[in-house]
Amino acid sequence: MITISLNGAEFFAYHGFYPEEQKLGNKFIVDVEVSFMPVVSLKEDKLSNTVDYEQLYEIVAEEMVNTRKLIETVAQSIADGVKERYPLAASVRVSLKKLNPPLRGKVDYSSIEISI
Repeated sequence: MITISLNGAEFFAYHGFYPEEQKLGNKFIVDVEVSFMPVVSLKEDKLSNTVDYEQLYEIVAEEMVNTRKLIETVAQSIADGVKERYPLAASVRVSLKKLNPPLRGKVDYSSIEISI
């Protein structure tokens, strides 16, 4: 089993339940982990034989521009997009952190983690 991960990808996006969040936006951090069994030998040294983390980034970036009320929905869409692009994936884990969520006190981040 091989695991490829993309960690700490930063985005400014407009996800949030409250209208103010969708107007002002916020910073988000995304981690994606994909585990798979290679179907051919990695000794061939070809990108097509593995999960391309540049493609993982593009999947995340495409979902982050789609404003949603719940970060759970965003994380699920990212995980689904990875599974669609890489059917060989045995598992996909997505962690999404919303920095400085609008609460009554100081909170570094709220987060969601989804594994499929």
